[in-house]
Amino acid sequence: MPAAKTQKTNASVEAFLKTTGDRYADCKTLSRIMAKASGAKAAMWGDAIVGFGAHPIVYADGHSEDWPVAAFSPRKQTLTLYGLRASPNFAKHLKKLGPHKVAGGCLHVKRLADVDQSVLTTLVTEAVQARKKNITRAR
Repeated sequence: MPAAKTQKTNASVEAFLKTTGDRYADCKTLSRIMAKASGAKAAMWGDAIVGFGAHPIVYADGHSEDWPVAAFSPRKQTLTLYGLRASPNFAKHLKKLGPHKVAGGCLHVKRLADVDQSVLTTLVTEAVQARKKNITRAR
């Protein structure tokens, strides 16, 4: 089985964030939120994902790959946040978050100024705690 396309790299997170232009402040804020929630330093995953910590995910064929416990990517149209569905209160928080979209396993917001950052912080924290609890239980 080939390795997953998106893997942790040694690339500089700060160098990547400096390329995000007017999204830089939002990216720094997301980095602080996710680092505090995960207790992990930021790392690049592939070319455009900033991830925190790692946990194994198991694919349908049974093989597993590491994936960040929490992550984000400053895409062209939105800030894409990964791993938040792990929160047991995901749907409840979304009702209070502000303008957003959910597609697949990702939460998309245009700008952090558009959403309630305290709700977002709670959502990230709960998702990380739930994921860590499941990682610990699986070992």
